[in-house]
Amino acid sequence: MSVPEGPGPGHGRTRHVVVMGVSGCGKSTVAQGISDAVGLPFAEADRFHPETNIAKMSAGTPLTDADRRPWLAELAAWMAAQAREGQSTVMACSALRRSYRDILRHGPPQVQFVHLDGPADLIAARMSARPDHFMPPALLESQVATLEPLEPDEDGVVLDLRRDPETLVDEAVRWLGRH
Repeated sequence: MSVPEGPGPGHGRTRHVVVMGVSGCGKSTVAQGISDAVGLPFAEADRFHPETNIAKMSAGTPLTDADRRPWLAELAAWMAAQAREGQSTVMACSALRRSYRDILRHGPPQVQFVHLDGPADLIAARMSARPDHFMPPALLESQVATLEPLEPDEDGVVLDLRRDPETLVDEAVRWLGRH
């Protein structure tokens, strides 16, 4: 599968795909799958968090906008640096609020969002099954409360996370191919 126009080095136009949603929705799995399917570099936004943010979340304390702003700016800068090199990217990032997505859009010239959405009880069950992750299931409620769905003027698609990861990757790649 390929994504037309700007999938890698040597193309004048790049695109940057952010797979978004609350913790436990499957962002990393789907983003990695898109990356593998179209041959673009993958980045896990959680790896960009400073230790202070990780410590807060590990302790069950939700991040504030002030905690998130430098992290989001670093993500936008990473995508912009990739774009300057002519490289498109795929990233897994919660991007819960419109204002957070706006920060990400200030990086590279084209950012598209794939929002994985579904029932909170299913997500909670998934979170409980992953013991090695720093984000405790107790923070799911705050993430769901923070989530602002994609607005009509945002370049993105909403996919049902109840589907299996392979189907979600295929749907995302097909959507990207049309947009």
